[in-house]
Amino acid sequence: MPERVDKFAARRAELAAATLRTLAELGYARTSLREIAQNSEFSHGVLHYYFQDKVDLITHCVREYKAVCVTRYDQVVATAATPDELRQGFLDKLAQTLVDEAHMHRLWYDLRNQSMFEESFRADVAAIDASLERMVWRVVSRFAELAGARLQVTPGVMYALFDGLFQQALLRRLAGDPGAADDLRAAVTAVVAQVVVLDREPALG
Repeated sequence: MPERVDKFAARRAELAAATLRTLAELGYARTSLREIAQNSEFSHGVLHYYFQDKVDLITHCVREYKAVCVTRYDQVVATAATPDELRQGFLDKLAQTLVDEAHMHRLWYDLRNQSMFEESFRADVAAIDASLERMVWRVVSRFAELAGARLQVTPGVMYALFDGLFQQALLRRLAGDPGAADDLRAAVTAVVAQVVVLDREPALG
């Protein structure tokens, strides 16, 4: 029985990965299992066997994607020896994901907005939000530690600041603004300078 369950879970993960790009392009409102099947190598019957409906599929896809996202900066945090190294590594990855994965992030915000209306989304959205909050806090608290500083905000406030800046930059990026990523870097740098109280001048650039 455990082996059968593992195979079922592995197949769901495979199907979710294969259809994630289609979901990101279509968005929640225009997505159905039949449309996803038409834009992938899998039949509607196969998708419906592994997922109850589009809510089940979309939440699974976003959950899988965000599970990878929340570890995106772990190596930077683990290897940075100075505040400047951490700042540069974090901002580089942040700008890269904004440029390279804009449609995937759009899907996340779409799902988060839908959770205000779809009760079935709420638990997953809350869990993902909590994991993203912890991710941001790991980066900023490590920066403060390396700089010999203290933070003036809570993890929730820090996440809200970063999330708001990222969503604004994402809207600009999707609208074709070439300066969105650079402005995001500058905005995050400015916010960190405001919320981190340093005993010495930071290497924020």
